[in-house]
Parts: sequence; structure tokens; C-alpha cells
Amino acid sequence: MAGTAPFIQSPPTPPYAWSDDWLLRSVLRHRLPAGVLNDIEPELIAMEALVTGPLAQLQAQDREREPTLTLWDAWGNRIDRIEVTPLWQEAQRIAARTGLVAIPYERRHGGWSRLHQFALVQIFHPVSDMYTCPLAMTDGAARALLEAGHATLIERALPHLTSRDPREFWTSGQWMTEAIGGSDVGASETIALRDGAGAWRLYGKKWFTSAATSQMALTLARPEGGSGGGSGLAMFFLETRDTDGRLNGIRIERLKDKLGTRKVPTAELTLEGARAEPVAGLSHGTRAIEPMLRITRAWNSVCAASFMRHGFLLARDYAAKRLAFGARLAELPLHAELLADLDAASAGATLLAFELLELLGRQEGREIDDAGAALLRLLTPLTKAVTGKQAVAAASETLEAFGGAGYLEDTMLPLLLRDAQVLPIWEGTTNVLSLDALLRADFVAGAAALRARVAAIHARTPDPALRAATDSAARAIERGIAWHTTVASDERALQAGARRLVLSLGYAFEIALLAELAGAAGNADEDRGAARRACLQLAASTYFFV
Repeated sequence: MAGTAPFIQSPPTPPYAWSDDWLLRSVLRHRLPAGVLNDIEPELIAMEALVTGPLAQLQAQDREREPTLTLWDAWGNRIDRIEVTPLWQEAQRIAARTGLVAIPYERRHGGWSRLHQFALVQIFHPVSDMYTCPLAMTDGAARALLEAGHATLIERALPHLTSRDPREFWTSGQWMTEAIGGSDVGASETIALRDGAGAWRLYGKKWFTSAATSQMALTLARPEGGSGGGSGLAMFFLETRDTDGRLNGIRIERLKDKLGTRKVPTAELTLEGARAEPVAGLSHGTRAIEPMLRITRAWNSVCAASFMRHGFLLARDYAAKRLAFGARLAELPLHAELLADLDAASAGATLLAFELLELLGRQEGREIDDAGAALLRLLTPLTKAVTGKQAVAAASETLEAFGGAGYLEDTMLPLLLRDAQVLPIWEGTTNVLSLDALLRADFVAGAAALRARVAAIHARTPDPALRAATDSAARAIERGIAWHTTVASDERALQAGARRLVLSLGYAFEIALLAELAGAAGNADEDRGAARRACLQLAASTYFFV
């Protein structure tokens, strides 16, 4: 019709994850001393401004850009040069300046430093184009070096890994995966040989390396004459380039063509005599790498929760703008129910991740008791497994909440789903982590600590509806422990049910943690009300497998 203006849909506004959302604010008020929160709040506000402004704009501009690999220069010299996107270059500078790796090592707030660090990561991650991947491995490498106690390597690498100066800041690779063994690292074929000068040289192929532009790496190799399996592997430190900038016996074969994480320069590498140094002896390298995995799995958990929350906030904003069937989407009961599910699931995942982080901070500060240590051992694989699965489901629901717009690349919403899909895969698949939780994390002690934690929450919950929710959570945990006791001597049955048990325990704990947050005295009434609604929503929508 003449004179009728064309329809133009308003896009969602980049979410204000700190100032305009009840969740992170409530979590930190509940868990941090008021003085600590007051001290770090300006940093959270500053990060939010970066994320919603310049980083969001740069991410949109970079949408079609990906890393490039140049193997040869114009004169036939092998150069193996990887160039990353402008956003990654800016993310590196921001990460260094804001201390996204440095904070827990500076320990300005003691055992609370991990919560300080990951509150910033929660805000930063969704618009970083997965720059959190090298940051996670860098944090993990710093922790692994410290726990190994190799003074020379600590002195060499730690100041770079924890630097706030972008010119001095290093990231670290974590080179474990080979074509013959991904999760099965004990099958690794890379060997370590001494050269004529007594230095160690590595030979082999690394099939999947997600920080190929890093300045250093921790990797596994089998010293000459070492035994088979994981016990015969050693963890080695190597710097990727020499003082002249030449690669250290490393050939980059290609960049991987992946479903998601396409901004991450994931490479196939051949080690052709890379000079390296053992970090913690010449055996039991898989044990030496455990501190790194503990940290990277915590990062994975927070990034999963962050993606979920980001998707929910985008969907909520869009639903307040989009008109359909004579009303805004937010006013339609069934769409409102979808939003409530996304709110509850992302809140539960966030609380589960921050429970893990608080325990991690207490452990690093030597402020943890035996029950807390047992719970940390269980929650490290469990939280990564549960939040990784939740993130993929939530990303799919988020895209659906946008209808056809969620399927269009230039809305950047498909990026959320593609990148989320890696979260249940790297740092251990759901199956691997489920077995870690049941067979290698002292499950009995960890489950007892989990049961006690949920029982304490239930005892402090006066609200009848919330008590019913925590009661269902407690009963799910009891059933899980009883099942484990019944089949503990039948390893085949234990393995077959491990995944169902771990997911059930995780969902039950999320419900209990939401109930606890709903009763947190330090939070505003509206925030406690939001936590209450999320708890009841999650309890109503959760199916316990055990």
C-alpha cells in the first residue's frame, strides 16, 4: 500500500550481563565479602562496557574473517606463519590488561581471587570469539608449572603467563591430542630423544592443537626407553620459537576445518626435533598434566554457563521487541515459558560453575577441608560434563526463540550454536568425564560431601515450594549414591550408567544451589524472587535419570 513504511525488525541489544541481569550480581553478593565485591565492581563495569561496545562491534565486523596460514614466502622459504583476526588481536590486549589470567596468581583477594577472575570471564567470553580457549590453557599451564615445582621453568615462564603487559604476555598451548589418541592420551606416539649435547628433542605429530600461535606449550612425549601407556609419558615444556623468531623444530601442516570455534587457529603440527625440557621427571606425565586439566575444565564450565546466559539475555531482549500474533513474544504464554526455561537452565549452570570456582580458590589458598577437597575432585569433571551438555541444548533453544532469524548467519546467532558444540568435546567428552567422576575422583567421598551440602541447604530452606524442590534434589542424590553402591563391584554396569548418574547429580545440585540463592540474605527481594522462580522452573522441567 502506498505510503506504508516497510517493516524493519529491531535486533537484540548486546546484553549487559552485570548491570542489567539479576544472576551474576546475585551470585557475587551471595558468595563474596562486601568489601571484595565493592573493590572489583569497577572492573566488572569496565569489562561490560568493552563487551557491549568496541568488542561487540569488532565481532560483527570480523564475522567472516578467519585465521590464515602462510606456509612459504615469495622466495620459497618455509615460514609457517599464522595470522589471527583483528578481534583476537584486541582480545589478547584486553585479556592481558584486565588480568584474566593474572588475577588468581596475584591473589589480591586471597581465596576469592578465582571468583574475581571468572566473574570477568563470564562477561568477556561471549564476544571474544573463543579467545578464552588459549587463556584457559595459559592459566592451566601456569598452575601445572607451579605444582610441578620446576624452579627454572617457573622463573622463565610464569612472569610471562601472568603478565598484565600485552607486550610481555604469553599464551600456552596444551598439545595432547594425536591421531591415535584423543581422550586416550596413553596411546600417544610422540617420542623424546636426547641429542649429542644432552638436550631433549621431540618427534611426532600433534593432530589437534588449539593454541598454535602461543609462545610456549606443555605437551606429552615418551622418553626413549620409557614404558608403554600413560605411566611412560613425560610432560615437556617447549617454547615455540627461538630467539630469532624461527619455529623450534615445528612444522605447521594445516589449520583444521571445524564446525565451530573457527576463529581459533587449531592446527596439525609435526615435531621434528623440537627442543624441550621435562617438567616433572620422565614418567607419569598424565599425572603431571592433571593440574592443567583441572583449570581448563573450570574455564570450560564457566564459558558454557556464559554462553547460556548470553543466549538467554539476547532472546529475552528480542522477545520484548518482536511482534507476532498481535502481541510481543514475551507476552505469549508459551514463549514466556521457553524464556523461563532458558533463564533457569543458565542460572543453574552458572551456580554450579561458581560453586566449583569457590572450592578451587579455597584449595589454592590452602583454606579447604577434607570434605571440600573431596567435593572439588568430584565437581571438576561433573561440572564440565553437565554444563557442556546444557550449553548445546540451550544454544539450540536460543536460536529457535528467534525463529528464522536464528538460522541466518548475518544475525551471528548460529555462531552461538556452533561454538557451544565444542564444549562437551574438548577437555574431555561427557563419557570420559563421567568415568573420571566415578572411577578416578574418589566418588564415595565426593558424593558424601555433595549429599551433606544439599542436606544443609534443605535444612535452611523454610519456603515450602523451595523445600519440595530441594527435597527432590536430595532424593535424586540418594538414589544415585544407592545405585553406585549396588553396582560398584560391576565395572561394566558402572561404566554403562556413569553418564546418567553424573548428569542427575549435576541437575540436582543446580536445583539446590538455586534454592540457596533464593534465600540469600544479602540480595535484594527482586533478585531472590528471580532465583526462586528459576529454582522452581528448573525443578519442574528436570528429569532425573537415576
